[in-house]
Amino acid sequence: MRYQVTGKQIDVGDALKTYAEQELTEVIEKFAGRPTDAHVVFSRSSGAYNCETTIHLSTGLTAQARAQDHEIYSAFDQCREKMEKQLRRYKRRLKDHHRTRAEPVEISGASSYILASEPEGEDSEPDNLQPIIVAEMEARIPSLSVGEAVMQMELAGAPVLVFRNESKDGVNVVYRRDDGNIGWIDP
Repeated sequence: MRYQVTGKQIDVGDALKTYAEQELTEVIEKFAGRPTDAHVVFSRSSGAYNCETTIHLSTGLTAQARAQDHEIYSAFDQCREKMEKQLRRYKRRLKDHHRTRAEPVEISGASSYILASEPEGEDSEPDNLQPIIVAEMEARIPSLSVGEAVMQMELAGAPVLVFRNESKDGVNVVYRRDDGNIGWIDP
């Protein structure tokens, strides 16, 4: 198990790194089985400390949690509690998923773009209809079943997940609807 405990523009001491590793090890051994690595990132914004934790599981699934508090240890404790709650909620599914899946989740790459938004206050027509690309990144698209995709979306706390459907070999989308239900797009 690899741990990476870092700070964004703050110094994270050895005591905090050791504390984070010990606490996460306890949670992971209790619920997750065989994780591959964990990333903990501390940052500071407007007088409060932020903690973001990401755990990559050996099956290819990823669990994420975030918390904020005025004390750095308290921010981590809240983040750990959220992670523990997520993993406890999905423990049975994670174990069943691991038993039925012989190989780790296959990941394919895709391009992801950030487009410039329209300047506010301008009602004029644009010169052309081509959007301005601000940034280009690599996106990861996992090959999952629909149930695994919903679980991955919930574990990551994401509002939407694009995935390759294992049973139909096509790109699908699951998303959280405004009414609280899960939507599934299968083109």
